[in-house]
Amino acid sequence: MSKEDDIRDSLTQTAKDLAEAQHNPRTWLSWVVYLLNRLEDQAAKASTSGRESYLEMLSGLQDEIRNRVRTGGWN
Repeated sequence: MSKEDDIRDSLTQTAKDLAEAQHNPRTWLSWVVYLLNRLEDQAAKASTSGRESYLEMLSGLQDEIRNRVRTGGWN
């Protein structure tokens, strides 16, 4: 199994655990923000350009969310 597969499995399990612990998806926002904050910390540690790259990722995430809301599906 590849590292990417391991990460996917871990995130899938985390999503399942979160949904079981907090049934209302509205309450998941704080966890999504928490994850984004941890990722931002890691990006800043990774390199001097990490913060800029992270902000580019956030912009892409905004686009994906807009598309999801507009089309009803993820790309």
